[in-house]
Amino acid sequence: MPLFEVIVRMKTIQLVVPEVLLLDPTQSMAGLERRSQFLLALKYFELGELSSGQAAQMCGLSRPAFLLEAGRYGVAVAELDQDELDAEFAHA
Repeated sequence: MPLFEVIVRMKTIQLVVPEVLLLDPTQSMAGLERRSQFLLALKYFELGELSSGQAAQMCGLSRPAFLLEAGRYGVAVAELDQDELDAEFAHA
């Protein structure tokens, strides 16, 4: 657990989505809201507009959980240059 946590101020927006996203009988409105919020946070993180901590707070996850989910969606969670990659693999 970090020694301190920066709280990011949030604002609420309204999002219009196609009804087709609710055609799955196992998908609830609350589930769609959570998934949409995660995917939006993930995209902002991928674009470099939010840090992983900010994106995690935006979608209500811990930072480690957000990073794990980001990886599952194929989003790189670290950008290393060639020297950094070489150093990582040298210690592996």
